[in-house]
Amino acid sequence: MELFKSGEDYLERILILRNKLGQVRSIDIVNDMHFSKPSVSIAMKKLKESDFITISSDGYIFLTKKGELIASKIYERHVLLTRWLVNLGVDEKIAREDACKIEHDLSSETFEAIKKYLNR
Repeated sequence: MELFKSGEDYLERILILRNKLGQVRSIDIVNDMHFSKPSVSIAMKKLKESDFITISSDGYIFLTKKGELIASKIYERHVLLTRWLVNLGVDEKIAREDACKIEHDLSSETFEAIKKYLNR
């Protein structure tokens, strides 16, 4: 299964919530992303079927190795792109929103160049 932007966003959000809360359930995603319960439920089912997450019998969501790799990659891009845009003078809230749009479509080569530039 090819993972689309929304799937990447869900994986990133699971990672962020796990780091914040320790454990993640669908309701945590609903509350954090302000999506409907049915939308989140459908997304979790698709992510589980594609082996990006597992869901325990008591409803806790865990990233698989494959899901963790994608979530970490997207999160790193989001953080770094936000920092880059803020450094350029963009308001932080707008920078976060724009970074979310950019993080999915940016080539690895361009991302690595920005990363290298910021870390010098």
